[in-house]
Amino acid sequence: MRQNIEAEVLILGSGPAGYSAAFRCADLGLDTVLIERYSKLGGVCLNVGCIPSKALLHIAKVIKQANDLSEVGIFFNKPSIDLKKVQIWKTSIVNKLTHSLFNLSKKRNIRFIEGTAYFESDHNVIVENCKNEFNISFKNAVIATGSSSIQIPSFPIEDSRIWDSSDALEIKNIPDRFLIVGGGIIGLEMATIYSALGSIVDIVDRFNVFLPSVDSDISKVYMKSINKKFNVFLNTHITSLEAKDDGLIVSMAGENIKNNVCYNNVLVAIGRSPNTKNLGLDQIGIKLNKSGFIEINNQLRTNISNIYAIGDVTGFPMLAHKAIHESHIVAEVISGKNHYFEPKVIPSVAYTDPEIAWVGLNEKDAIKSKIDYETSIIPWNVSGRAHASNCTVGMTKLIFNKKNNQVIGGAIVGENAGELINEVTLAIEMGCDAEDLSLTIHAHPTLSESICLASEIFQGTATDLLNAKKSTVV
Repeated sequence: MRQNIEAEVLILGSGPAGYSAAFRCADLGLDTVLIERYSKLGGVCLNVGCIPSKALLHIAKVIKQANDLSEVGIFFNKPSIDLKKVQIWKTSIVNKLTHSLFNLSKKRNIRFIEGTAYFESDHNVIVENCKNEFNISFKNAVIATGSSSIQIPSFPIEDSRIWDSSDALEIKNIPDRFLIVGGGIIGLEMATIYSALGSIVDIVDRFNVFLPSVDSDISKVYMKSINKKFNVFLNTHITSLEAKDDGLIVSMAGENIKNNVCYNNVLVAIGRSPNTKNLGLDQIGIKLNKSGFIEINNQLRTNISNIYAIGDVTGFPMLAHKAIHESHIVAEVISGKNHYFEPKVIPSVAYTDPEIAWVGLNEKDAIKSKIDYETSIIPWNVSGRAHASNCTVGMTKLIFNKKNNQVIGGAIVGENAGELINEVTLAIEMGCDAEDLSLTIHAHPTLSESICLASEIFQGTATDLLNAKKSTVV
């Protein structure tokens, strides 16, 4: 039997973009229906992505810190790892958060329907599950269906030893030898986790530049710090992968590569593609770009005025915090507010060890934009807190527009860089200049003082270091 349902707002997908949009729509008094193909809210990010990966990265961090303390005379036994207990702990974190989302949804009177959906017209969607079929009529719809891991067609994907990121986060086993194909954020985070758990990890990436979004001085600090943890082979690609009973035999083309290496598991982390198939978008005429992402304007509308799209399906950067911000804007636009999605910058973080975070322009961007810029760099070996916390491997870098001394970019590599980058993000959004940062009193001793010190170096007012230039302060 087909059930007919009417809604002011229909939202497809319950990841960070979808559930946040649903919650904001409900708070604005809009009758909201939320569709999700799985039984849990939270999407990839909460269930098999951001949250479980950070839980495992926390374990990796503690293992590393315990090992590092041996240098100062504190010794711990080699960790004994009970994977089943780790899995239970990780799952309990996810379940707490998904249960909380379900309660918040219920208290907001959001109607939740489990199933797969496709557009029949620009005002109705068909939703199917194993028990029922629904015809949902809507005034406005929001597509927030997220993305999926890209596979390598030549790999035998039916082999359970070949993983995507979701498989890797299940931690069913700790491979003796582990190959990660793709040196982006996901690949680096998985390398951080499994190397700490005891795997010998190799990363191969077909590009010849490590993390192209950050400048080489930042990446060099990171690469130096991970030399003894895992191997990174750039400008390298897989020429063959053969599944044998005793392992996966891999051959590669690149410098300093040994061919016919046997790995227990291989993780494919070469990127993600938008979940736009089988939604019936072509049937109603929604425009996609050449990469398959949905085209939108700065109010997140598609070319069909009552249908919107947010999150990974709209393109890069494919980040949960970008999606959540979009979700608030789209709800407010639907409710009649004249709001726009126009952030100056969006921060990015690799939650590795050490962390890498960046926001705004890098030097390559500044040169391309013909901006007269200047950088200010603080190595963390001058920070008292970094020494006290045994995390001197790090660097804070700010980029200033010399015309007005405003902060236009920044990057940090080091302990908790993902937390520290938010001050730089706010500075850029607020149009802060070097003086605004340097005259803001930062607590001592903290790692965030490096941001203040970098601005003082730019001005020539620093006292913790010898000034390389005359003070610009009058």
